Amino acid sequence: MDEKVTVGGIEIPRSDWEATPESVKEVVRQLVDRLTAIEERLGLNSSNSSIPPSKQGKARKTEKKESSGKRGGQKGHKGFGRNLYETSECSEVHEHRPSQCQHCGEELDGRDPSPYRHQIVELPEVEVVVHEHQLHRLRCETCGRESRAKLPEGVETSGYGARLQSVVASLSGEYHLSHTKVQRLVAEAWGVKLSRGSINRIRKRVCEKLAGVVEQAKAYVQASESVHVDETRWMQQNSDGKNPENSSAWLWAAVSGAVAVYQIRLSRSSQVAKELLGELYRGIVHSDRYAGYNWLPVEQRQVCWAHLKRDFTRMAERSGVSGEIGRALLAQTKQLFHWWHRVRDGTISFELFEPTICELRDEVHRLLTEAVGWLDSPREKTPLAKTARTCQQILKLEPALWRFSQVEGSEPTNNTAERAVRGAVIWRGLSFGSQSQAGSEFVERPLTFSGSLRLQGRSSMQGLTSLLRGQPLSLLPALTL
Repeated sequence: MDEKVTVGGIEIPRSDWEATPESVKEVVRQLVDRLTAIEERLGLNSSNSSIPPSKQGKARKTEKKESSGKRGGQKGHKGFGRNLYETSECSEVHEHRPSQCQHCGEELDGRDPSPYRHQIVELPEVEVVVHEHQLHRLRCETCGRESRAKLPEGVETSGYGARLQSVVASLSGEYHLSHTKVQRLVAEAWGVKLSRGSINRIRKRVCEKLAGVVEQAKAYVQASESVHVDETRWMQQNSDGKNPENSSAWLWAAVSGAVAVYQIRLSRSSQVAKELLGELYRGIVHSDRYAGYNWLPVEQRQVCWAHLKRDFTRMAERSGVSGEIGRALLAQTKQLFHWWHRVRDGTISFELFEPTICELRDEVHRLLTEAVGWLDSPREKTPLAKTARTCQQILKLEPALWRFSQVEGSEPTNNTAERAVRGAVIWRGLSFGSQSQAGSEFVERPLTFSGSLRLQGRSSMQGLTSLLRGQPLSLLPALTL
């Protein structure tokens, strides 16, 4: 029987392949490489690339095992019921006592020390409070000129109170409502009629008020020991003439502890990263493998293992030795997260974690080095060459793979920053970006304000109201006033 040879996943007799002219063989090889590349691109999804789940189209159907249990909470499951207000917080308390026994009809008297409590929560009727200041103009009998009274100090000059302005800014910013929806909501809920121009003026004033606290938060992040950074596409139009080339904009997020800072720029270059972090940043930066962070010493970086897992998954989905090396690296990644979860949950101390992971680190190094040895030409386009080049790039950042195992408090993933940009991604999808640079500032500053306060468990609307009233406020947890 004639021995078979595999060409492009198809088995053909070796004698037929050897009898094929070299020129035809070369064409076949090129077509196979192109087909493999196309199939790989079609197979990209959220598990093997940076494509978000919302953009990957129809989700794959997975067979779901039928459960023999009943619907709802299972035995042993911790229940979560409705939280009741304290009795002292209630506006009205009505006590109801049974007058006779439901079983024998005997009259009852007394008081239950712990009665069943049923509460009805309702919103109060809201009436708009309007304060009118009448500024009289009087004529001087001596010189004949007129003088008009001035507003007392502390009276809002914009015509709208601090609470109303904070509500409008929060609805338009943090809650991503359009001008039309903001108009409709404040009119229906509070009876306040606002024009689109008024909404814009409120947004501008709030944005100006936030400038100082946002700069303070940025300085805090730049002085921190550890920061998580991520960036995502944004759209900034040219209505103000400041983006004449219609360049793609990028929204950057930097999170340190309970402070999150956002900025929008018309670039994804390393210069923007330096602006965000500070050119002299000395802490540890958690990020993906994006080259925009290569200006940092590799010892100051922690590469996200969740992103590495996607790279390894793509390798594992390839055929041949590429698939083998990808599956081996995925197995090591699974083991890494197993040990890390034990550290995070407190079932193993950090002191024991570092020596435990040494063997895993050596095996990952061996697998990456072995893959790099397969690269004959940097211009090859075969799946094997792609795998080798990816491993080569990862090896250049090898110290940044393991900082989390050497510095307590660091993490192996960049999930903190990924979560921080999620709200911005939703905002982008609803608004299609911003129309101008001023619009981008209104995005980045309220995001910094509300994002930081939310991480600290503080109310952004109350904080904004205080700020608009001229009260001191800081986004720094240690400096909360």
